[in-house]
Amino acid sequence: MKIFTRKSELKEFLSTQKNDKKSIGFIPTMGALHQGHLSLIKKAKKKNDIAVVSVFVNPTQFDNKEDLAKYPKTYNNDVALLESVNCDVLFFPSVEEIYAENVASEKFDFDGLEYQMEGKFREGHFDGVGTIVKTLFEIVEPDTAYFGKKDFQQLQIIKKLVEKYKLPVKIKGRPIFREDDGLAMSSRNTRLTKEHREAAPFIYKTLKKVKKKFGVKKPEELTKWIEKQFKKHPLLELEYFTIADEKILETVTTIEPDKKYRAFIAVFAGDIRLIDNIGLNK
Repeated sequence: MKIFTRKSELKEFLSTQKNDKKSIGFIPTMGALHQGHLSLIKKAKKKNDIAVVSVFVNPTQFDNKEDLAKYPKTYNNDVALLESVNCDVLFFPSVEEIYAENVASEKFDFDGLEYQMEGKFREGHFDGVGTIVKTLFEIVEPDTAYFGKKDFQQLQIIKKLVEKYKLPVKIKGRPIFREDDGLAMSSRNTRLTKEHREAAPFIYKTLKKVKKKFGVKKPEELTKWIEKQFKKHPLLELEYFTIADEKILETVTTIEPDKKYRAFIAVFAGDIRLIDNIGLNK
């Protein structure tokens, strides 16, 4: 595996690969890699000549400085995992390399996608996401980029970014990878206390129950039901739950037969924030 820390050197290497007509699959990450990330890399390897992974904890997408400071950094383990799946290229830039002297976000208009769910609770988050993803796409110039559906809102926003800026990259969303007990894999899971880790699978269990009840009960009734479940839970605190149209991500009150819907949830396990979602009518 080749490791680059400077964008100029990475671009030079990748341009020689493109000259040889090699296709590039790209997976942007913030490190603390897990099996969900590795599944994206395996897919990229299968569908492309070269798999490129970036590891960069992007400061502009954190609305909470403490969360940024505590975000797990496991470089040596990440390198070992990447080598275990034969990743071709790792891009590991510094903040200075990406932002130079100006650590700030561009402003984006994602046609309202940015104001739903996560956007309501994390000010400026999606401007930060848009800034780093656009920057990385310009550096790597991939044919295809792969993202997990755990961050489904982010996935839709990146598709919108590509559409609005006419970026020449295909975006592929891949299924959520889960632990054996159903908890969605996340780099933040490593920060959970033993008690909170044991409690966290309750999130997915309740989402599966919502999926069963969907179509029988109205979205508002399901929201109230979820709120009751979490009020009774001693270790988990619900931040939000919503049922939304998959395309525009707006909360719905009525169901139309020709649209796809998804349930989204954010929960605090102590001071660790966990998000998850589930497709409801597929």
